[in-house]
Amino acid sequence: MDDEQLARTELDELYRKFSSSSQGLSTAQAASQLKLSGPNIISKARGESQLKAFFKSFSSMMAVLLWVSGVIAIFAGMSELGVAIWTVNVINGLFSFWQEFAAKKATDSLMKLLPTYAHVYRDGKLQQIDATQLVPGDIFSVQAGNSVSADARIIESDELEVDESALTGESLLVSKSSAFAKGAGKFAYSNLVYAGTTVASGSGLAIALATGMKTEFGQIARLTQSTKQVDSPLHLELNRLTRQLSIIAVSIGILFFLAAVFFVKNPIAKSFIFALGMIVAFIPEGLLPTVTLSLAQAVQRMARKNALVKNLNSVETLGETTVIATDKTGTLTQNQMTINHVWTKESEYEVTGEGYVKNGQIREKNKPIHLDRHPTLKQLITIASLDNDTEVQPAKSLKDRPKIIGTPTEASLVILAQKSGIDLATLKQTLPRIHELTFDSRRQRMSTIHQAGDGKRLILTKGALDFVLAVTDRILDHGVERAITDDDKTEILAANRRYAGDGLRSLAFAYRSFEDDSDPKTYHVSNCEQHLIFVGLAAMSDPPRPEIYEAIRKAHAAGIKIIMVTGDSELTAKSIATRIGLVSESARVVTGAELSKMTTDQLTDALAGEIIFARVAPEQKYQIVTALQSMGHIVASTGDGVNDAPALKKANIGVAMGVTGTDVAKDAADMILTDDNFASIVAAIEEGRVVYADIQKFLLYILNSNLPEAVPSVLFLLSGGTIPLSLTVMQILTVDLGTDMLPALGLGAEKIEAGVMDQPPRDRHAHLLTKNLLLKAFAWYGLWGSIISTAAYFFANWTFGWPGQALVSSGGDYRKATTMTLAGIVFFQIAAALNARTQRTSVFKIGVFSNYHIDFGILFEILLLLLLMYVPFLQNLFQTGPLNSNEWLLLVCIPVPMVLLEEARKALVRKYRHPS
Repeated sequence: MDDEQLARTELDELYRKFSSSSQGLSTAQAASQLKLSGPNIISKARGESQLKAFFKSFSSMMAVLLWVSGVIAIFAGMSELGVAIWTVNVINGLFSFWQEFAAKKATDSLMKLLPTYAHVYRDGKLQQIDATQLVPGDIFSVQAGNSVSADARIIESDELEVDESALTGESLLVSKSSAFAKGAGKFAYSNLVYAGTTVASGSGLAIALATGMKTEFGQIARLTQSTKQVDSPLHLELNRLTRQLSIIAVSIGILFFLAAVFFVKNPIAKSFIFALGMIVAFIPEGLLPTVTLSLAQAVQRMARKNALVKNLNSVETLGETTVIATDKTGTLTQNQMTINHVWTKESEYEVTGEGYVKNGQIREKNKPIHLDRHPTLKQLITIASLDNDTEVQPAKSLKDRPKIIGTPTEASLVILAQKSGIDLATLKQTLPRIHELTFDSRRQRMSTIHQAGDGKRLILTKGALDFVLAVTDRILDHGVERAITDDDKTEILAANRRYAGDGLRSLAFAYRSFEDDSDPKTYHVSNCEQHLIFVGLAAMSDPPRPEIYEAIRKAHAAGIKIIMVTGDSELTAKSIATRIGLVSESARVVTGAELSKMTTDQLTDALAGEIIFARVAPEQKYQIVTALQSMGHIVASTGDGVNDAPALKKANIGVAMGVTGTDVAKDAADMILTDDNFASIVAAIEEGRVVYADIQKFLLYILNSNLPEAVPSVLFLLSGGTIPLSLTVMQILTVDLGTDMLPALGLGAEKIEAGVMDQPPRDRHAHLLTKNLLLKAFAWYGLWGSIISTAAYFFANWTFGWPGQALVSSGGDYRKATTMTLAGIVFFQIAAALNARTQRTSVFKIGVFSNYHIDFGILFEILLLLLLMYVPFLQNLFQTGPLNSNEWLLLVCIPVPMVLLEEARKALVRKYRHPS
């Protein structure tokens, strides 16, 4: 049976179906049923073990390449280099594992939401049992403040209200009773409650219909567990990059092996060792830790922008986002219901200000009003103030938001009263409440009864217009009560339609005074809510966030499509969406009911155009996200409720709300917004785009030094040993894992280059390693680096008497010569770090020393070089020696022409607009 059948079925038939009765199950029946249905728990799918996750951090394709590189280095007689590469791999793996240690625990949070104990009738007596022992057919009690133990049908209720926001995402309390009534949405049956929701007020009895994995919670858990996390685009791209670098390195190794054997006539064994050394030289050992650390830096920057990213690779995925499927309430809007207009028979009023603060006033024809001169308005505000159970607590600081204890709708009425200047405290003393008829979804009204000072009593009513008009037969007109006419009703309905067309929700107000001194407990809907006097309407909306307009403009400029997916009405959704520039007036609105009937092809066609989804259940987001991904989109999806968890996990980037979100949503998501603000998503996407560009900068910078590192071996080979090796293995290691690292990380801290959000999302088929990048790295930077470092080596030999005598191949002079080669590469890399900061923009325009991270990295390079030159222990380990003043003067001059040369190239690129 589906929910509607369970809600409509007569109770006696339900009792027969579950072999139960109004007195509950017997102990024997419960035990038998427990064997059939199983315990009332959310089963946890067997996840990846921590041990497997740990080893996974050391087995990415890039990590495997480094393990193999270490082996090759050892076989080539470079054991120090091999051990060093392995050490770097271990450190990087440990860091990655630590960063992502907070694994997904969505089902754990589902378990936490279910109560520990339940109060059930067994053998005709009310007993407290472990909630895991609850079975279908049990009769159990629900009390204010408790979580509901199972999906259940209400048998009895006493002013019962339930908070279903964990399931629906909607913050309004829902009235529940034993009578059947159906509202809009999946969970809108007045006589059904669901496991994991919370009883806000009142009490009742219910018969359990489903427990454990058969509840709505269980179905969500099953879907969440079965949704597999796909590899991020960055993970796939790094694997591709690893394959490309491996092919390049191995190809170069084979090429030089053949050259050594057939042209230089070296022995095969010696040629093989030489080829292995060339392979190691062309593998960028520092790339993996640099990428990992730069992603961690981006995570920290995003955290400062209210976006907490849980998975390092998710950072770059954000930059590829093509569609954002977003909620409305609290994300695009402030989640602070605000009264905008008040309508009475005598006039229409505008209410200024937004949010749960007294920051506006009531105005008539653009002029402030005096409440005593508007008796009908004063009566409406009196009803709004007294027929109200909500309290608004002021914010404790400028960073905090006002706190409401109650409902958003009633909070807006409290603020309206404050803006009117009415004395709430005196009003409540003058007209004390003696009884309340709580709101329920069937009659769509709430009433309170108050004792007036003249011996009379007042019934004050608010609710949905149609349901309030149904019980009114008079109207308050300029403070005078008279019979309501058809023309009055036409005028009222016209005002309501106008507000609805503007996306506003309206609330109607009425009252009646009567003389009576009977016990207030005898008051019921039937003898109170009748012959009321209609007073007016209050129209309200949840105002857009002030920063949303610029965020949407920026997202659209970046080629990102934004789709609103909300549980609100069609009119409200479209009004807000067009108002903030999300869509045009021609956008199509699809309701949840329509969506449920659509085929995949129909949904795909609809998603190709401007579209809004309204009256959509959270679980339908999964269907929308899946369809978007099948169209080739990278999807970011927001959510805060339990039912959002599958869509959050399915999306390429799941974005949970940090303020209003449930633990389940936060655990399923890749990113958590600490301010629930859409603008924070756009800011995070901007950071994600920068990360990809930064990785390409790292790649360019790190590959720069590969050619200068390889040239000494090439010269040694081609000269038959006449030109000694001008760079030792440990000196190569110094560049790859020492001097290159900090400047590379500094590139990741570079300010966002102008125009990054004025371009469409990166093509999914574009790759990190491009032909242009390879040409720039090897044929431009690498070539210049090779010339400079080789020239530095020969300059050192020239000071020793070359070419009049042979190049030195041992002793202190040889050490100085190799040190000069090393220093030449390092000082060239200083220029390369400055040049790599921008793709087209002049480094002089942004400030040569404006990135203190790179400045520090350059100082570190020089300091490390000094230590290697002048500390005896390090001299022996790295085969280095001290340099004289003339050699230092030459080194210091290297960066200047290199920067100027690159500036000339960038100027040509800017002039002719060629890709850089």
